[in-house]
Amino acid sequence: MSATRVFVARLAGCGVFDPAGDRVGKVIDVLVAYRNSGAPRATGMLIEITGRRRVFVPIARVTSIAPGQVITTGLFLRRPKTSATPFGRGSTLFSEWNDVVEEGRTEESQSAEQLIATYSDMLPADLASALMDLPEERMIEVAEELDDERLADVLEELPEEEQIEIVQDLDDQRAAEVLDLMQPDDAADLMQNLPGDRAAAILDLMDEEEADDIRRLMQFDEFTAGGLMTTEPVICSADATVAEAMALIRRKEVAPALAASVFVTLPPHETVTGRYLGMVHFQRLLRYAPHERLGTILDTDVEPVTADTHISKIHRTLANYNLVALPVIDSEHHLIGVVTVDDVLDHLLPEDWRTDDGEVSHG
Repeated sequence: MSATRVFVARLAGCGVFDPAGDRVGKVIDVLVAYRNSGAPRATGMLIEITGRRRVFVPIARVTSIAPGQVITTGLFLRRPKTSATPFGRGSTLFSEWNDVVEEGRTEESQSAEQLIATYSDMLPADLASALMDLPEERMIEVAEELDDERLADVLEELPEEEQIEIVQDLDDQRAAEVLDLMQPDDAADLMQNLPGDRAAAILDLMDEEEADDIRRLMQFDEFTAGGLMTTEPVICSADATVAEAMALIRRKEVAPALAASVFVTLPPHETVTGRYLGMVHFQRLLRYAPHERLGTILDTDVEPVTADTHISKIHRTLANYNLVALPVIDSEHHLIGVVTVDDVLDHLLPEDWRTDDGEVSHG
């Protein structure tokens, strides 16, 4: 479910749809529970379905809310009527989507594919939230049907427990292919939570460079710069031009937080690099001609941190200087990685922040 703020007053009359995209009713009201402190928490919605019958849908059954529509995880069904009268109707109930089998189609994989089609337009973070609302068996089944790149993106957004449940169900080769596509820091965190022999087997099947990066990151404490950093920042030489740097950060595979800055070093230009010289923020690149050399526009005021720097100092530095990324160096001033603000946020937020999405703002 998206974290976008939703106003209760605007939900009334919104269409309600099942995962197949069929309209099943409309929203009548939102039910909230008042707490001793903080804003009231939305517990569910009152939905009017065909025949003017009203049912309660728990908020956990709502996977997304968009302008004019609410998407649920299941179907509204009617029990067979028990009365002999021609006007008798059975009671209405809400059924789990995975408990409903289309007539003539009984294969489990078909229902997983149907769910994936429903989730196709979701951002990875929203898809991760939707998967967490599914029963464990169904979550694993749907995750296994995702392509490698999509699954890698989703795993980066899932809590530790769900990550392990999914990866433990993959064979070693598939797990290696998926972890190859993850950010090294996220992959290292996941690997540290797997049994040692399983982690070693997966690392042996991975791309050698990716595996080496992950092994290096696994040596550091979780709450230090070494444990938080990624080993794949955008790195250039001092002789590189603004145009060349812009081409590098435009690449699709570069995460937004990493695309915000270019780091300049002596050769080699892959971690562990040569001596760190400075960084250039994306916004600064926009102010200079394409032929300008990076060495002439370096920001050398940002003080790098070392691998053993604690997270408490890192988040204060990011906040004090309004930074998106912070360089990490070794004892010889070589760039070994970069800590980005999103890595720090994951550790500062409460453990259940991904599931605390039931609140709906009044307005």
